[in-house]
Amino acid sequence: QAQLVESGGGLVQPGGSLRLSCALSGSTLNIYTIYWYRQVPGKQREWVASILTSGSANYADSVKDRFTISRDNGENTVYLQMYSLKPEDSAVYYCNARTFIENIWGQGTQVTVSS
Repeated sequence: QAQLVESGGGLVQPGGSLRLSCALSGSTLNIYTIYWYRQVPGKQREWVASILTSGSANYADSVKDRFTISRDNGENTVYLQMYSLKPEDSAVYYCNARTFIENIWGQGTQVTVSS
C-alpha cells in the first residue's frame, strides 16, 4: 500500500527558509500528480502548490515567487522549498498524491514562522 511521509517542518523566523520533503513508499512517484496543502486550526485546508507528472508546476498566488515545488522520481520524493517565510505561512503542511484511482495523504508536518 502506498504511503506518504512529510518531513522538514519546524520553527523558523520571518524571512527564513525551509525545505519540506514528501517521500512516497510502496509505489512509484512518476505516476502521481503531487499536491501540497496547508491547514490552520479552524480553517479549511488550502492548496499551496502542485506538480504534474510532466514536471509542470502551479502555485497559489499567496506563495508564488516564494515557494518552489520539485520532484525527484528517482528518489520517490517531492520537495517544497519555501523562502521569505511569513507568519501567515504557519500551518500544518500536507502532501497529497493522486492518480485517477488513488488519493493518498501524508500525516502532515508543522511549519511555524515566528520571531
